[in-house]
Amino acid sequence: MLYLTLRHYEYTCAVAQHGSLSAAAEALHVSQPALSTALARIEDHLGQALFVRRRGAPLTLTPQGRDFAKAAQNLVDQAAQLEAPNGASPVLQNLVIGCFSDLAPFVLAPALSCLRQAFPDLTVNPRMLGFSQLTEGLLQGEIDLAVTYDLGLDAGFDRRVIDRRAPQALMPPDHALAQYRSLSLAQLADVPLVLSQEGLSVQHMLGLFKTIDLTPRIAHRAASLEVLRSLAANGEGIGISYSAPPINQSYDGKALVSIPISDSFALEPVIVASHGTPKTDSPLARAIDLLSKALGQNG
Repeated sequence: MLYLTLRHYEYTCAVAQHGSLSAAAEALHVSQPALSTALARIEDHLGQALFVRRRGAPLTLTPQGRDFAKAAQNLVDQAAQLEAPNGASPVLQNLVIGCFSDLAPFVLAPALSCLRQAFPDLTVNPRMLGFSQLTEGLLQGEIDLAVTYDLGLDAGFDRRVIDRRAPQALMPPDHALAQYRSLSLAQLADVPLVLSQEGLSVQHMLGLFKTIDLTPRIAHRAASLEVLRSLAANGEGIGISYSAPPINQSYDGKALVSIPISDSFALEPVIVASHGTPKTDSPLARAIDLLSKALGQNG
């Protein structure tokens, strides 16, 4: 006789997804005390804590809780599929979507709109992170899918290419190189550069220069895209970024031009990634298909 019921697994998943007893109780249409009691019984039966409880802070999963919640969600999804008419796939209810921070201003809003139109009852939790945090989140099951550049992901990740972007050289309009319609990396190797301080981003850019046996001069490593653009607009060096907003000034109002870098080997794929290949026709697979088409159309 199994002690835990499917409802117990639903309770655990809801608390994991919402991060609080009150929000989970509202979503499940149960009272908060009843949910709290049920959660305590689940943890007592398992002999381990599933959540870290801190006064005034959201509930967070322990490492054991993360594994249990992921397995519980799979079980709940399978049960929903068994009960669905004609064996239809279960309805997607909660989704954590990660997005590389520099890409987020371009793709996050269209991604949210696309998902909510396709899944009206979907709860989407967006997270804007760096490369290493996105990879770790996917590996740990804390992020369901991510929109990012194809950097730092091994063969264990499923990816859909939705775009290929050329890096842009950013500079003030009176710079000597601003007259060109495009530039090569070779033309930029001897001028001071402003790069992102993101580890994988810097490694990638240095690797591109190494491809042509050149070593760039790095004047600054910027903590954000806007800091990079501001440094470039103020003459601190030519900024290089794959993300280039279609505006001709920085936050501080200085004029800025963006010139594409023409080296074909510098093109970088933008992908929708998940850890492992989702089961065909699963809710996650459908969400990835939708995003790939919607964001690919937006380029």
